[in-house]
Amino acid sequence: MNRMILCIGACAAALSIGACSDMSHRDRDTVAGAAIGGIAGSALTGGSVGGTVGGAVVGGVVGNQVGRDDRYH
Repeated sequence: MNRMILCIGACAAALSIGACSDMSHRDRDTVAGAAIGGIAGSALTGGSVGGTVGGAVVGGVVGNQVGRDDRYH
């Protein structure tokens, strides 16, 4: 069962990479920040919905602000 879930997750991740092909660096940084923040928020709060959503929001804002300066890309 765990192997099937891992395979489904890997396939979903591989398919979602194509969705980022026409995004700007700032958009990609925002999405990456939200994903990382959501994972961190979930881990820090024991999987609570509020912690996951809060982490995603904070991570998205941070990623957006990091991605606003395209000189580094």
